[in-house]
Formats: sequence, C-alpha cells, structure tokens
Amino acid sequence: MSTLQTIQEIETSVGTANPVATAPARADPGAGRHRLGQLASIGRKPGMIVSALVLLIVILWAILPSVFAPYDPLRANVSDLLKAPSAAHLFGTDQLGRDIYSRMVFGTQLSLVTSFVAVAIGLFFGSLIGLFAGYLGRHTDAVLMRVVDVILAIPMLVLAMTIVTALGFGSVQLAIGVGIGMIGSVARVMRSEVMRVRHSMFVDAERSMGAGTIYIVFRHVLPSAVGPVLVLAVLDFVQAILAIAALSFLGFGAPPPAPEWGAIVSAGQPYLSTAWWISTLPGLTIAVFAVCVNRIARELQERRTR
Repeated sequence: MSTLQTIQEIETSVGTANPVATAPARADPGAGRHRLGQLASIGRKPGMIVSALVLLIVILWAILPSVFAPYDPLRANVSDLLKAPSAAHLFGTDQLGRDIYSRMVFGTQLSLVTSFVAVAIGLFFGSLIGLFAGYLGRHTDAVLMRVVDVILAIPMLVLAMTIVTALGFGSVQLAIGVGIGMIGSVARVMRSEVMRVRHSMFVDAERSMGAGTIYIVFRHVLPSAVGPVLVLAVLDFVQAILAIAALSFLGFGAPPPAPEWGAIVSAGQPYLSTAWWISTLPGLTIAVFAVCVNRIARELQERRTR
C-alpha cells in the first residue's frame, strides 16, 4: 500500500471518528472587531502616529525631492556663505553657500537606497544560510554556522570598512559592505525558526509523500519561518542607516559633492564653533528618523509576540 493511500485512510478514519473536526469552520464574528480594536489602539499611541508621519515625510523626500527642496543641492552661492537657519534657509547654509535642507532632502534618496540594498543583501544571503543550516543540520549546519560566527565576531563597521577599502569607495560598495555585516544576525534568527518548523506535522507529511528538499524548504518551511526575520529586517534597516551615515562621515561613501547624509554632517565638522547648524541639524534629522523607524519596528515585534 502506498504512503499516499495510508495518509488518505488515516484522514478518513479521523474524519469518521470525529465528525466535529470535519465540520466547516465558521467565520469568527469577533475577528473584525478585533482588527478594529488593533487600529484603535494604534490611534491611542501618539508615538506611533508621530513615527509614521516622520517615516512618510522621509519617503516623500526620497520620491519627490524637487517638491520639498527649494534650492539646487549642488549650486554654490557666494553671497549666502554660512548663513544661520532662517525662513529662507531652514537648516542654514554651508561653507559654499549651499542650502543644507535641500541637500538633506536630495540626499535622502541616495541614503535610503543604499540602506535598502544593504538590508536586501543581508536578508537574502542570511536567510539562505540560516534556511539550509537549520533544515539540513549536522555537517551543513556546522560549516555554515562557523562562517556566521566569523562574520559576527567582526564589528560591522570594521568589516564594512575593510570591504569598501578592497572594492573601492562608493555607495554600491558601501551597501555591499554593510549588507555582508548583517548576514550573521539574519542567519541566526532564520536558523532558529527553521529548526522550530522543520519537524512540524505538515513538513513530515510532505517528506513522507516523497517531496524533495528544495520544494519543502521553499514551499513550506520558508513561509512559516520568515515572519521574525522580516521584523528583524526593519530593525536592521535602522542599523544600516546609522552605519552608512557613519561610514559616509568617515569618507567611505559617495564622493563629493554628492548630497549624502553622513557626508553632509562631516562637511560641517571644521565649522562646529562658528556654524554649528551645518552638522547639528542634519545629525538630529538622521537621529529622529532612526528613532521613529525603530519605534515602528518595536511595535511590529510586540504585535507579533502577542
């Protein structure tokens, strides 16, 4: 008798012995009210509302920079050198007379895209490593996890600087360096989730029916284990923003005069005593954005664990 016939007989006997289990599931009338309650609870959290508004504004900066920026970010103006913040220049001007607010707005797209690419690299390769290490186990797990241990043993900024130095300076190289530094944490979380899922009944049923490893991993194991990894990716995005800004501050990012967040902060370093706004206001903008995204990620994490 084939395995499929055996499973069908078991399902038939269970359905006969327990007719309640075979009854069609009824829609929960309280499910809709529960979702409305969740939305209402978000409305009662001012921090979440402010964080969502800040995130929306920054996304609009990245999509439509010319709508929000009143000046050309690369155009120097000798008559506006080191102007303090005012109605005409919200963040003041730098040592070349360029409007700092406009440079921040136009630099949003470059900084966010670099961060997204870094998170995508870490998420993709980290998920693959954790997926196969957790499912295959034994020697595969031992080898892959030793590679992950090496990545985790090196501070991410040091690893990223080493990779950027080897590949050459630029936004793409910066994204690759930061992304590789994120592989270890993603792989660890994915591995733990896969080890929890791989012995589930539906996975054992597919395996007994002769399904291949690749099919089981990507059709059943991955969708069940990816949730916590996606929440971690949002937290890693905050880390990527700060890491890329720090490396740009040190000169590892796009070459000037590209308006990159970290490079804008770095440009004002020699003028801290006379023109504090060049570094302070862009730095505060980066910090506020990072805190707001982190607040949203923590809320998502809390809702998943409830």
